[in-house]
Amino acid sequence: MITAKLIDNIWATRKSDLLSGFKFMLAEVIGGTEDGKRLVVVDIISAGIGDRVLVTTGSSARRMLEDDNLPVDAVVVGIIDDDCTAV
Repeated sequence: MITAKLIDNIWATRKSDLLSGFKFMLAEVIGGTEDGKRLVVVDIISAGIGDRVLVTTGSSARRMLEDDNLPVDAVVVGIIDDDCTAV
């Protein structure tokens, strides 16, 4: 899994019919060796611009969409809670 920040929406006027109904966003990786790298992600949990999120990639991403044949490589699977504190 990757931590990232959602920085913009991606609009596709033409795309594969297999991708109809999916919301695309531009994410920037936070931390690690790929810090700053940008990737297009499918948002299935209604996250928004500015949210820090957990992203899964590869075949795990396609499994989240329940179709291994979809041309998708990255999916938002969680929103990181900024207000979380240890007790």
